[in-house]
Parts: sequence; structure tokens; C-alpha cells
Amino acid sequence: MSLVQCFCKLGYMIPISAIVHNMRLLCVIHLLIAIILIGIFALQHFGTHKLAFMFAPIVLSWLFCIASIGLYNTLHWNPGVFRAVSPFYIYNFMKRTGREGWASLGGILLCITEAMFADLGHFSQPSIKLAFTCAVYPSLFLAYLGQAAYLTKNHTDIRSSFYKSLPRPLYWPTFVIATLASIVSSQAVISAAFSIIKQCSALGCFPRVKVIHTSKNVSGQIYIPEVNWILLVLCLAVTIGFGDAVQIGNAYGIAVLSVMFVTTFLMTLVMHIVWKWNIVLALGFCVFFGFIEGLYLSAALTKFPRGGWVPVALSVAFMAIMYSWHYGTIAKYKFNMENKVSMKWLLSLGPSLQIVRVPGIGLMYTDLATGVPAIFSHFVANLPAFHQIVVLVCVKSVPVPHVPVHERYLVGRVGPKEYRMYRCIVRFGYKDNSKDDNDFETRIMLNIGEFIQTESTGVASHDVDSDPEGKMIVVGDSNSAGIQALPLAADGQLFIPKSSSSSHIESPLKLRKKVKFDLPQNPKLDASVREELAELLQAQEAGVAYLMGHSHVRARRNSSVLKKFIINVVYNFLRRNSRGPHAVLSVPHTSLIEVGMLCLV
Repeated sequence: MSLVQCFCKLGYMIPISAIVHNMRLLCVIHLLIAIILIGIFALQHFGTHKLAFMFAPIVLSWLFCIASIGLYNTLHWNPGVFRAVSPFYIYNFMKRTGREGWASLGGILLCITEAMFADLGHFSQPSIKLAFTCAVYPSLFLAYLGQAAYLTKNHTDIRSSFYKSLPRPLYWPTFVIATLASIVSSQAVISAAFSIIKQCSALGCFPRVKVIHTSKNVSGQIYIPEVNWILLVLCLAVTIGFGDAVQIGNAYGIAVLSVMFVTTFLMTLVMHIVWKWNIVLALGFCVFFGFIEGLYLSAALTKFPRGGWVPVALSVAFMAIMYSWHYGTIAKYKFNMENKVSMKWLLSLGPSLQIVRVPGIGLMYTDLATGVPAIFSHFVANLPAFHQIVVLVCVKSVPVPHVPVHERYLVGRVGPKEYRMYRCIVRFGYKDNSKDDNDFETRIMLNIGEFIQTESTGVASHDVDSDPEGKMIVVGDSNSAGIQALPLAADGQLFIPKSSSSSHIESPLKLRKKVKFDLPQNPKLDASVREELAELLQAQEAGVAYLMGHSHVRARRNSSVLKKFIINVVYNFLRRNSRGPHAVLSVPHTSLIEVGMLCLV
């Protein structure tokens, strides 16, 4: 519902057609609104940090403007309107109006939500409390109090009370500030939509999308192209399709009230389960606030035929997409976990795995951080040969800007040493470049070589009987004389750095992608370690292949009709039309081998 609330709020803040009665002028206003919306969404890929310095002055100017106008209207039209703050007048109003007064509650709550931006999670609690208490709440209070004072003397100007209550010289300056404030608020809602989609995708509740981090320092400033243009289309459809701020307000009101109502129930669970509050206190909170919000929500639902159906319909659509993706993802993951290759079966094959071990290195990508994926047994069962060195690579994205190179790789061994099977977990930050293929391959080689040397010292001792999965250790650029990467020039000749301080591998590697590995004569190296390192270098010289599983997910024959529809139709459609796994983006297609496999869930 939060995503639906985002674009309903976007459509609600921009339109001003309710104050325009001329049809030709109304068309011009709609065109200007469309241009403003397209401009807002077209600038998203630049990032908000380049324009954020303007947001605070605009918002403060808008709050000062509405507070000043509200105070002026109160003093000019009806200073006694302050008495309306008393709860007696609320009771008297509901008693006199009855059903009509109850139905008006849905619109009244929109006065509160004018200041509720959906990206409040990007700020600290003290800053939110200070801003709402000292700036937002007093300004809104004075603004609506001034409109109430104006309406007591001008009963016919209800639809456009704000602009008609303005002094004539202040009309256009206020209009400009209001438009800028709407753009700032729209930007906040768009950023909130990006954050919601990113969090849902990280939890496996939304199809994979391309997330671009526009800031090197702030992780929350992101841009998602697919979501950006979908939001634009939906906002234009809602804004131009309705063409009336009243109907858009009805849609937005139901979206906001539904979110508040659901949040109250979820907050009750947090109080009891997480904060360990007494169940009576938690239920008391739920009943008190739930009754108030339920009263407002029931009033807003009366506007369902007049625009309120939009957030409900879109909520159902988004919920179906998220549920189908999450259900299919969990089912596929369970299949992979249940069909992992057992270490007992792997050990029974012997060092040769009962197939021909050809020269070369096979980098097999997998989502599993432990165990041997089922795609490996599928590959071995259908092909009579496999690479001399097998590396199970698992790429993980972590929520930090950069992961240092010396902390990026976790390397371990799978099975006994004679199997020559390794596991490498690679951790990338969201600003790290994971598409540098040649450098990535070189790093894998160097870190496996360092792991072999470190293991020989007893730091990562490997006992298959007690720990069949092996121990993972963090390895990086060491100064040990194990495997050295000698940079080559474009013609294949040895590249000699001008400065002796440039012997560190990272600097020349950035200049020259072509490298040659060497095994220096080091008397400290154990004979078995030297033999394994030499075999690793020999395999690298023979070539590196990237193996990836291409899974086809299908529901079992005895599954229900609903499950078959969700898996075979909806989930597979989303998989085909969503972004591929993170690892696929880092693989050179000339060296890629895809292995098809059917997953029956």
C-alpha cells in the first residue's frame, strides 16, 4: 500500500484544476502539470544530492508563507475562530451534522497528511520531532485556522478557499512557492518509492531491478529506472485521467488511512513481541488508536466509487506480483537446498569425480554460500569431463559503499585437497565495480593461492571428517612470496613499472589487464603446497570457464491449479522480464557456459 500511496500523493499535490473552470485554460493547466511531472521524473537519474540544497529553503519558505497567510486571515476575517480548538465544538459539529459530518472525516484527515513525507526514515528521530513540533505543526495549524476564518465570512468559496483567501499581490508569489513545494514533496515521495522497492527486492518480495546509487556517501540516495518510468506513467494516468483534485484526494485519503490503520496493528505486534510490553497495554494502544483511525477510514471508504477504488485496485495488483515472486523464490530456494550434493556422495566419487579432469579452471556461480549446488551433479551426470580446478563462486552484495580488496574474498576448500575444489564468497559494496572481468579473475587466482599457503600454516586447517564443508577465511593481498602476478604489455611483453614502489599488484593491474603468473623459488614453501600452486597456475594457463545454472521452475503435476498459475505463468513471466542475478552481469559472455536444469517445486 505504501507504493500506491506514493503515486497517489504525487497526483494529489500537483493538480490545481479544481480552481479552474474554463475548459481551454483547464487543458493548458493539464499540459503544464504533465510537463512538470515529466521533468521531475526525467531528472531522477542525476540524484537528489545535486539539488537537495534547495529543498530546505523551499520548504521553510512554504511553511512561513502558509503560516503568515493563516495568521493574516484569522485576524482579518474572524479572530474568534480560535475557539474551534475546543473539543466541545467537535462534539457539537458531529451532533448537528450526523451522517454528513461523519462522511467529512475522510477529507479532514488530509489536512494532517499534507506534511507526512514517506521518506521520514532517512532522518533521525530528534530532527523529525523538532521539525514537526516547531515548524510543521504550528504552520499547518495557522494555515487551516486562517482558511476556517475566511470560510466563516465566504461560504461559497469552499472549493478554492486557500487561493481566494490570499491578498491579491501575494497570489502569484504564493502560487510559485506552492508549485516548488509540491515538486520538493513529490521528490521525497519518489525517493521513498525507490527505497521501498529496494527493501522489498532485498527481502525477496519484489522482482530484481537495477538499483543505481547516485551518491558515494549516502546509501539511501538511489535511482531505479524501471520504477521511475512506471511511476511516471501511473502518475500521468491518475492526474490527467481524473482531472479533479477531489477525486485524487479521495484516492490518496484511502491509501493514507489504510496505511495508518495497518501500521497501528503492526505496531501492536512490535510492542508485545519486540518491546515485551504487557499484552493489555499493547491491546489498549490498538483499540484506542484503531478506533479513531477506523472511524476516519470508514468515512473515507464512502468515497470508494469516486476515485477511492484506484489505490485498492493497484494494491491488489502489487500484492499479487509481490506474493507470486516471493512464493516462487522461496520454492526455488527450498528446491536448491533440498537437492544439494551431499558430501558423502561427493567423497564416494574419488578425487577424479569418476570423470575426466581436463586442464583449466571452472568458476561455477551459485546462490548457496554452503554446500555443493545441484547444478554441479547435473553437469557431472550429463558430461564426461570437468575442469581440473573447480571454484564455487558466490557473489553477495552488502549494504556498504565499498568493501576493501583485502576483505572482499572469503575462500575455503570443498572436500579433500586431492579434489582441487574451492569455495569463494565475493562481497561487493554498492559502489564497487563488479564488472571488471579480467581483474576479478586475477583476484580469484591470487586469493586461492594465498589461501593454500595460509592453510599450510594451520590457520585454516581442514579436516573433512569433522568439517566436510571446510572453513572459510578472509584473504587479500599478502606480501608472502606465493603466486605473483607479473603485468604484461599489450604485445605480451613484460611490463616493467618505472617506480619500484609500483610493484604492488593493484597499480599495474589497473593499467594492464594482461598478467602472467609466476611461482618464485621460495625454500619456505612446503612441497605439497608448491605442487598445488603449480597445478593452479597450470590450470589458469589452460583457460578459465564460467559456469552458471539456467533453472526452469515448474510446478509439480499434482499441484493445485492456483499454484500452477502462480509458478508456471506469473513467476516465470516475472523472471523472464526482470533483471538477471548480480553474478550474470560480471561474466564475460565469450567464456560463459549455461547449464539448464528443471526445478520442480
